[in-house]
Amino acid sequence: MLQSKANWNYKKSELSSQLFSELGLPPLVEQLLIKRGIETTEDALAFLQPKLDDLHAPSLLNDIEKAKQRIDQAIDNGESVLVFGDYDADGVSSTAVLVEALRERGAMCDFYIPNRFTEGYGPNEVAFREAYEQGFQLIITVDTGIAGFAPAQLAKELGIDLIITDHHEVQEQLPDAYAIVHPKCSPNYPFKELAGVGVAFKLAHYLLGYFPKQLLDLVVIGTIADLVPLTSENRILAYHGLQAISNSKRPGIVALKKIAGIQDTVSEEDIGFLIGPRLNAVGRLQSAYPAIELLLTEDPEEAAYIANEINEINQERQKIVAKITEEAIKQVESNPLQQQHFIVVAQEGWNEGVLGIVASKLVRTYQRPAIVLTLQPEKQRAKGSARSIPAFDMFENGMEIQDLFQQFGGHAQAAGMTLPIENVDKIRERFNQLAQQKLTPEDYQEQLEIEAIISSDDIDMKLINTLTQLAPFGMANPKPLFQIKGKPAEVRQIGSKQNHLKLALQGERQVVQAIGFGIGELFHYITPQATIDLVGYLQINEWNGKKNPQIMLQDLAIKEWQLFDYRGSKFWKKQVASLEQDRTMIITADQKKADPSLPFVQYSYQQLNELDQTTQLDQFHSLILADLPKSREELQLLLKRWSPKRIIVSYHIQDDHFSQVFPKREEFKWFYGMLLKREQFVLAQDTELLAKHKGWKQGKIEFIIRVFSELEFVKIDDGIIRPMKHPQKRDLTESTVYQEMLEQAETEKLLYYSTHQELKEWMTSQMDEHGSMKEELIYGL
Repeated sequence: MLQSKANWNYKKSELSSQLFSELGLPPLVEQLLIKRGIETTEDALAFLQPKLDDLHAPSLLNDIEKAKQRIDQAIDNGESVLVFGDYDADGVSSTAVLVEALRERGAMCDFYIPNRFTEGYGPNEVAFREAYEQGFQLIITVDTGIAGFAPAQLAKELGIDLIITDHHEVQEQLPDAYAIVHPKCSPNYPFKELAGVGVAFKLAHYLLGYFPKQLLDLVVIGTIADLVPLTSENRILAYHGLQAISNSKRPGIVALKKIAGIQDTVSEEDIGFLIGPRLNAVGRLQSAYPAIELLLTEDPEEAAYIANEINEINQERQKIVAKITEEAIKQVESNPLQQQHFIVVAQEGWNEGVLGIVASKLVRTYQRPAIVLTLQPEKQRAKGSARSIPAFDMFENGMEIQDLFQQFGGHAQAAGMTLPIENVDKIRERFNQLAQQKLTPEDYQEQLEIEAIISSDDIDMKLINTLTQLAPFGMANPKPLFQIKGKPAEVRQIGSKQNHLKLALQGERQVVQAIGFGIGELFHYITPQATIDLVGYLQINEWNGKKNPQIMLQDLAIKEWQLFDYRGSKFWKKQVASLEQDRTMIITADQKKADPSLPFVQYSYQQLNELDQTTQLDQFHSLILADLPKSREELQLLLKRWSPKRIIVSYHIQDDHFSQVFPKREEFKWFYGMLLKREQFVLAQDTELLAKHKGWKQGKIEFIIRVFSELEFVKIDDGIIRPMKHPQKRDLTESTVYQEMLEQAETEKLLYYSTHQELKEWMTSQMDEHGSMKEELIYGL
C-alpha cells in the first residue's frame, strides 16, 4: 500500500461528448474540450485553431488613445522617451517590444531597468530624478508601475509625463499618472489577464497602426514565462508566438535557442524551462540589461557572446538557489510548529534575486504558502518574495496586514515585499493565523485534476499527437493528466543522486516507460508484483532517432498492502534502510535477537502478542519479519489485530533447519528396525557413523531418538539407547516433540518455501475483516 501525495480530483461534465460531432474530433479530445468549459462548435474551433483576428481591439483599453497622442507628440517634437521595465522575463520582453515599436516610429528612446539589489522592484524616485537630469520628458512603464504612487507624484512635480502600462493587481487607488493602460482598469476591455508583454504589445499595435507580427516571438516569451492563464487572448498570442519564435531569425532568439539546446519547433516547455529561466537569471544576479540587449541586437556575433554570458549566469544562479534552498529547509525543519500553516524563513546574506525560486521550491516541498526573506541589518529591513498554494490568495491576504510592510505587491500566487526587520516574526505569526483560519487540511495537499482514466495499452504516438491539438499548455489549460493502472515490469532509481524514479508499466499488449523526477525514494515502496495507479501526462521520448510514448509521473498510489520478499537475502538491511524510522517495526524470534544497528522499534513475537489489545499499532506502516516465528499461530495472532501497509520478510533458514532434520515415517521405521537388530545404540560413537552412512544430519538422528523416548519405545541410560521389550503401540503424532517439529516444518514450508503469491494470499487471509477491508485515503479523497 502506498498513499498518493496529492489529492486526485476527477474532472466531470454532464454535457454530451457529441457537441462537436461535425468536427470529427476523437472522443477523448471532445471530452477534454468540454471539461475546459467549451460548449459550442464555434468555441471549439476558436480553441483548436486560434486566430489573430479574434484578438480584441487595443482601442478598448482605457487611456490608450491618450497615451498614443502623447507619444506622437514626443516623436514629433523630438522629445526623449524612456521605457521603464522590469527585470524578469516578462519585463525584459515587454521592454524589447515597446522599444522596437518606438524606434520603428522614429522615437528618440532608451530603456531603463532598475537594479534589483540597489533599487528594488518598480519605478523609484532616484531613477526618475536621473531620467529628468538626462532630459527625458516622457516615461513609459511596461510590466510595472501600477503601485508606484510616490514616483508618479515626483514625475508630475518634475514635469515628466508618465504613462503606465501594467497588468499586476490594482490596489485601492491608482497612481497620478498622465495615462494608465491596464486591462483591469478598462471596463470595456473583455480580457483582464494579459501578461505585461501583452499590454505592451497592445500599445505597440496601436502606435504602429498595423498588427506587428514581427514582435510575436518576443510576446510569447513573457506570456508563457509569467504564468498568466493561457486562455482567450493569451492562448492566441502564445499559439502564434510559438510558431513565430520557432521560425525567428532574430539573432538573440537564434543564439538563445542554440545555447539552450532547442532545435526546430519551440514548445511552451522550452520557454518555461529553458528560455525564460535564462532571461530571468540575469536580473536575478545582476543588471538585466544584457537580456534586453540580446533581444534587441541585430548582430549575430554579439548575440552569441551575450547568450553565452547569460548561460553562465544561469548556471551560477542554479548553484545559489540550491544552497539557499538547503539552508531554508533546515530552518523549516528546525522549527516545524512555527511554520505549521505558513512558512516564513529569513537569513542575512541570501541573494534576494533568487528568493522567489526558493519560495516556489518550499511550496512544492511542504505544500503550504512560503515567504523567503533576506535580512539587511545595515538598512534595518528584510526583502523577499512569496509564493502560495491555490487556496490562499497571497495578494489579498497580504493586503490584510499591509501595515506590517514598507512595500507589498503582486498576484494571488506570488508577491514581493519589503518590511522592517523587526516585523519578520510578526508577519510569520499573522500569516500563520490567517492560513489557519482560512485553510482546511485538504488545502495543504497538492490538487491533481485528472482528465480521464486510460489503459497503458491506449498510449501510443497517435494519442499523444492528438492531444497536441490542445497545446499550448499552461495556466488554465494544463497538460491533460491521466490515471493509468498496471504492473511494473521494471522499477529502478536513476540519476547521479538516485533521486528519480523510472519504471516500465506492463499492459496486456505493450510496455510503456514512465519517469518521475524527484521521487526516486518511492523505489523502496514498490514491489514488482504490485498493481500501481499512476497519474501523469503523456509525451514523446526521442532517443537515438527513435520516438516512443512516455508517461511523465506526477504521483502514484498502490491500493493493496505489499509484501517485500527478501527471504534468504544477506542484504535485506540495505533494502530497508530508507524506511521511515518512526513508522517501521521489526519482529524477531526473541528479545535477545534484537539488532541494535537498525534504527527501528523492535519486538519479539511473544512481546508483541502479549501487548494489551488496545495498543494501537496502526502508526507503524511497515512490519519487518526478521525471524521465522516458532509457529504459525504467533504470526496469525499478530495479523489478526494489525494490517500494515507493507510487510517485509527477511528471515532465512540455517543449514540444519527443520526441513533438513525432520524425518519421514519410513526413516523412523528404519531406525527402529536397526535398533531392534543391534539391541543398542551408543550416542557418542554411533551417531556420527550413522549420519555418514545414511547422509543424515545428526539433528535428525537426535530428533528420532527424542520422539521414541517420549513415546517410550526406547530407554536411554548413560548415553546408550536400547529398545523397550514390550512397548505400547502408539502413533508418532502422539509425541509432543513430534507435533512441535511438525508445526515448525509446516511453518517453514508456508513462510519460507512458498511462492510470493502463496505467502501474500495466506497473510491476507489471516488479517481480520476490519483490517483487510478498511479503506485508506489512497488518493487523498
